[in-house]
Amino acid sequence: MKINITLNGEKKVFNANYDDYLIDVLRKNGYLGVKKGCDTGSCGACSVHMDGKVVLSCATLACRADGHEITTIEGVQNEATKIAKYFANEGVEQCGFCSPGTVMSILYLEKCIENPTDEEILHYLNGNLCRCSGYQGQLRAIRMYLEAKQDEKSW
Repeated sequence: MKINITLNGEKKVFNANYDDYLIDVLRKNGYLGVKKGCDTGSCGACSVHMDGKVVLSCATLACRADGHEITTIEGVQNEATKIAKYFANEGVEQCGFCSPGTVMSILYLEKCIENPTDEEILHYLNGNLCRCSGYQGQLRAIRMYLEAKQDEKSW
């Protein structure tokens, strides 16, 4: 079957089997920033945005994406670079495998809550597992990133 997707702002048509998952179609077509982690929807490494909301691409059939807007980490490079600097400053970038999914969750958090509490940040990142770093460093980095964004808005 053919699926029509607006991917990172561009209209695309991909071939997919009825039982293909979105992550497999994306990676097969060169979008390797989407990481294949657990294949069970448990680790968040495969997170992408579908119509602006975070979805787990390893748990989303590709046919469900037909006619929708999908954003991968490749589509948010400027934002990802900014967030990565805060992660590096806190020493939590380490292997980076979970970073694309985590970044997608942070960007979704930004859309949903203007000034989140630490509990709200942790809630939105609940499905993103990091095997290298402690979550306290990530929390500090995200808090600093969000505070810097607030400062930019106040100018």
